[in-house]
Amino acid sequence: MNSASISSIEFRTFSNLPSRRTAYLAHRRVAETLHQSASSLQERVGSSSSKAGRKSFIRYTVSASYGDKESGSVNSNEFTSPAKALRKLLESPGVHQGPACFDALSAKLVERAGFDFCFTTGFGISAARLGLPDAGLISYGEMVAQGLEITQAVSIPVIGDGDNGYGNAMNVKRTVKGYIRAGFGGIILEDQVSPKACGHTRGRKVVSREEAIMRIKAAVDARKESGSDIVIVARTDARQAVSFEEAIWRARALADAGADVLFIDALASKEEMKAFCDVYPLIPKLANMLEGGGKTPIFTPIELEELGYKLVAYPLSLIGVSIGAMQDALSAIKGSRIPSPGSMPSFEELKEILGFNTYYEEEKRYATTSSQLPSRKGDFSSNSNEYGVQPGIQADRVQRTQIPENPVEVLIPEVYDRFSGEGKKGNFSMAWSRKLRVKITGKDGFEKLDIRIPQWLL
Repeated sequence: MNSASISSIEFRTFSNLPSRRTAYLAHRRVAETLHQSASSLQERVGSSSSKAGRKSFIRYTVSASYGDKESGSVNSNEFTSPAKALRKLLESPGVHQGPACFDALSAKLVERAGFDFCFTTGFGISAARLGLPDAGLISYGEMVAQGLEITQAVSIPVIGDGDNGYGNAMNVKRTVKGYIRAGFGGIILEDQVSPKACGHTRGRKVVSREEAIMRIKAAVDARKESGSDIVIVARTDARQAVSFEEAIWRARALADAGADVLFIDALASKEEMKAFCDVYPLIPKLANMLEGGGKTPIFTPIELEELGYKLVAYPLSLIGVSIGAMQDALSAIKGSRIPSPGSMPSFEELKEILGFNTYYEEEKRYATTSSQLPSRKGDFSSNSNEYGVQPGIQADRVQRTQIPENPVEVLIPEVYDRFSGEGKKGNFSMAWSRKLRVKITGKDGFEKLDIRIPQWLL
């Protein structure tokens, strides 16, 4: 076992980053430390590996002291994928709330608020990215691209809205694999026809039972082929499209096909919600608390846990309050006012939320002086010959030779015909092609301006 430590200052810098980045940077720092003793490691590891004829691996742990406390160890082989983190959450006691985000910033705010996971919302992404209703207009490519930006911005697992898989079973496989590559911990797949529509709105239609089942089987196969453990959430809209009884039948069938979590959208009463949770009680159920007046009654997390739910989605809160806040701000600006201080974070708070302070700390690691110009009164550093510059040359002598006597230079107008290259072609051609060239050189010897002004602009 080889070990290395990092200082409390370094750990403090790491702790400001999302947890996945913390582990990554800690591993990198340890790798740099171990690299300093590479020769001895090669003697101990390399010789044995050559005799055995196989690769040798080094396992190490990272520990760091922060104040008077010691951080938990990070094992190099114990990176937790988003899917594993989500599965661990599903196995933990209690009900878990997940607000729905629609871009990287809203996802960061969810994480900063202390939530353990979040959803993406097709309704919100279609609104924020396209300014269009969630009526099947947004494409797979747009959803997976937005999802990649979201998952990269946070360290908590994200359940992606996969709509109806964007086609048949083969399209579902492509969708699942794409969401896995984008870093999602889970994916919601529904049984609506194409074009699909937002839940709780009119005109819900679903595919046949057989096709709904095949979509989930295709998703399971895609997961196996990718070597992933992404959580598959099976959603049925049959409650609105057909009947409550049909929705219950489909929930059972989708669980048998391999779904990890079940979701019936737009259940209309507490009794229906309880009956749904009684279907395969050991399989987690998702409740959709559509804010603002959906088909499903709104309950508290404790009440939902008593009914048998494990996950709770809040799909419209963030996009809804964002729209309301922007409308209020625009009304204030149109009325010759600015939004009140209490209605928005201060500039310092905004910078903190967006990570400016963390950025500045990390930027210090890469600060250099080689890109700065030397002082006029000093010499080039004796080490500058590493880049081909001769040491001992006076900087001011070099710059003085470059300063012209007259820093402003007006050159003779250039006349040319750029289309034919034959010079003058009449008055119009002359007016079009004649230019006045002006060059301005500063006192430091560097050119500040070099422009050519067409005559027709003078």
